[in-house]
Amino acid sequence: MESTHLLSGSKKKVKIHPHTVTAKYATQAPYSPQPGIHTHFPQPGDEGYDDAPSFEDFGSFLEETSDKKRLTESKKWPMTLFGSKDKNKDASHKLQATGGGGEGSEGGAKAVKGSGKGVGEQLASFGEASVSASRFTWLGLFCAALAHGCLIVLTRLAVERFSLGPLFLLLVRSIVQLLSVAIPLYRGQNPFGPEGYRLRLLCYGIAYSLSLCCAYSSLTFVSPGDGTTTWRLATTALSATLAFLLLEERLGLADGITTAAGLCGLGLLLLPSTDDSYSDSPIDPVAFWKGAFGWSLSALAGLWMALALVGYRSLKDRVGIGTALFTVSWTGCLLTPATLVLLQEGWSWPMSAPAWGLILGLVACSVAAFLGMTHALTRLHPALVSASQSLEIPIAMLLHLAVFPVAPTAPEVVGNVMVVLSVGWLVAMKLLPSRGGGRRQREEYEEILESPIK
Repeated sequence: MESTHLLSGSKKKVKIHPHTVTAKYATQAPYSPQPGIHTHFPQPGDEGYDDAPSFEDFGSFLEETSDKKRLTESKKWPMTLFGSKDKNKDASHKLQATGGGGEGSEGGAKAVKGSGKGVGEQLASFGEASVSASRFTWLGLFCAALAHGCLIVLTRLAVERFSLGPLFLLLVRSIVQLLSVAIPLYRGQNPFGPEGYRLRLLCYGIAYSLSLCCAYSSLTFVSPGDGTTTWRLATTALSATLAFLLLEERLGLADGITTAAGLCGLGLLLLPSTDDSYSDSPIDPVAFWKGAFGWSLSALAGLWMALALVGYRSLKDRVGIGTALFTVSWTGCLLTPATLVLLQEGWSWPMSAPAWGLILGLVACSVAAFLGMTHALTRLHPALVSASQSLEIPIAMLLHLAVFPVAPTAPEVVGNVMVVLSVGWLVAMKLLPSRGGGRRQREEYEEILESPIK
C-alpha cells in the first residue's frame, strides 16, 4: 500500500507494512493525483490537521476502521500450527517495540543477520515445532491404521461367530457415535457446521456414509480381505486424482512413486490363489454375478471415500473434527436403514455379552480411526492419508493369523511387505531432514530479513 502527497515542496513516499511504516523523501515533480488512489492526508492549515493520526499511530488508526475489522474477522482462524493468530500478533507487536520504527527494524534485521546464531535459533525453534507436529500427525495415522486393522478382524468375528449382519453393525456404530454431538456443543459451536458451509458439510457426510454403506454391503458378496483391499486401493488412487482436479493439490514426485509402489502391493493381494485359477469346476453364474456386484460395491466405496476425504480437506479450516464425526454419524443413521431395506439384509440382534462387547470394540476402533485420519487431513494430502491407512491390511493379516491360523500365500506376503516398505519410506521422507534443507531455509529466512519492504 502506497500513498503520495505534496509536503513542503518534497514528495513523500510511504510504504505501509502491517507492523511498521517506512517513509522516504525525495524532491520530485509536483504531486499529481493517480487513478485508483484515494488516500488523502491533511496538510498544515487544513481543518482537522491537528486531529489527524500520525504515521506512528497509523496502525491503531487502521484498527479503528470497520474495513480493517472486517478483514481481521474474516481471516481469523481458530488455531494455527504454532498457536492462535492473536498470539502471533502480540508477539509481532513485542518485536516491533523492541526493534523500533522503519530504520530501527532494518537495524534489528541486520543485527539478526549479523549474528547467525539468532537466525539459527529461530529456524531451529520453527523446525522443532514443525517436526513435532508432523510426528504427532504420523503417530495418529499409525494408530488409525491399527484401529482399522482391528476393525476388519472384529467385523469378521462378529459376522462369522455371532451371525451379525455387517449393515447392522454399521447402524449400531452410527447410533452410538451420535454422542459426539457433545464435542461441538461443549465448544459452543453449531453441530451442523458454520453458516455458509452446511451444504458442503452435508455432502461430506453423505459421501462418507455412502462409502461405509457400500463397503459393509460388499462383505455379503466377497471376502472381507478382498473387499477391504479393493476399497483401500480405489480410495488411494482416486484421492490423488480428485485432489488434483478439485483442489489443484498434486503429489510430489517422490510421494507419487512411493504411493504407486504401495498400490502395486495392494494389487498383488488381489491376485487369485492357485486353487482358484486352475480350478476345472464350472462357474456358477449366480456366484459370478454376486462376486462382480461385491467388487463393484468395493470400488464404489473407494470413490465415495475419496470424495469425502477431498471434501473435508476443503473444509478443514472451518469444520472441527467433532462436528465432522457427528455429521458422519447422523447421516449414517439415515442411510444405513435405507441400505438395509434395499438389500433386504436380515436383522439379527446380539443376545450375549461377548457380542455386545465386540460391538463396543468396533465402535471404539472406528472412532479412533476416524479421529486419526481426519486430523491428518488438516496437514497432509488426502492420497497420503489413504496410502498410510494401507497398513491396515498387514495388521489385519497378522491379527487374522492369530485368530484364524491359515498360512498366507506368496503374493499376499510380497504384497504386504511392499505396503509396509512404501509407508515406512513415506514416513521417513516426511520426518527425516533432507540434505541441504537447513542451509536453504537459512538463506530464505535471511532473504526475508533483508527485504526492503518493512
